[in-house]
Parts: sequence; structure tokens; C-alpha cells
Amino acid sequence: MSSMSLNTVYAVRATQEAEIYNIRCNITDYLGVSCDTDYCSRPDDTVGINPMIRQWLRDNPDVQIEVYTPPAPLTEDALRQRMPSLTARQLRLGLVNANVSPSTVTATIAAMPIGPDRDKAQIEWEYATTFKRTHPLIATVGTALGLSDAEIDALWAAAAAL
Repeated sequence: MSSMSLNTVYAVRATQEAEIYNIRCNITDYLGVSCDTDYCSRPDDTVGINPMIRQWLRDNPDVQIEVYTPPAPLTEDALRQRMPSLTARQLRLGLVNANVSPSTVTATIAAMPIGPDRDKAQIEWEYATTFKRTHPLIATVGTALGLSDAEIDALWAAAAAL
């Protein structure tokens, strides 16, 4: 086994916390393997490569530190993709709690035009054990029931807690 080394520092980026930096660097690990990596360096961390990074920062006081830029807020679609999947039980109880009978969903699917889309929707409704908020069936049935995206989101969040 060899000792770790800090070979090159490519970039230093500030974080939202003072004195904590994201370092893009090349290191050699204890096994002698070199690689490019991102490393979160904290001033009180005395483990691994961090003491070498902190020494490098002290030795290079003029290094340009990229300013922290907070991430852009997530879009509604991105937030929906992060919503948890619901079990069939949670979805159906969530519908009942929102005053939507599961038989109304069955009737809504049955009212779709005859064809593969209706067959797929029926199979999903009857046999799926979990449902994703972004699944097309949710949007199709929600629209047919007159529910807005915001109302479906609220139903989903409430059902996730069941």
C-alpha cells in the first residue's frame, strides 16, 4: 500500500456554507490508483485526502474560488418525478379521501375509446401494484375526472402518507 497524494487541483468551488469547498482534483489513493474526483472539503475534516487539500488551499491563497450559485428551482414536472410511487392501496384510499370513488375511475377507463389504449389503462388500473405520479394513466384519468395537476399533486401527497 502506498500513501495518498493530491496530484492536481483543477477547480475550487464555494458552497452555500462558509469555508466548505467542492474541489475538482486528481488524487492517488492508498492502493496507488490515480483518478479525477470531486471532493467536499470541510475545515475540520482530518481524514483521507482532506488535510492535503487544506494545506494546498493555504499554500495557494490566490487561487480563484468559483462563487456558489444555488441550483435553479425544480420545475413542476421535475417535482412530480420525485414524488414517491404509491401502492394500489394508497392510490385507491387517496381517491376515496378526495371523494373520488374507485368505481368512477373504472367507469372513466371503460368510457375511453375501444382499443389498445383503453385496454392498457384497464390492465394498469386493475393489476398494477404501484403507480408513479408521472404515469400517463394518472394524467388521463385525472383530466377525465376534471382534476387539475395541482389537485392530483395534493391527492398524491396525502395518499403517500397513508
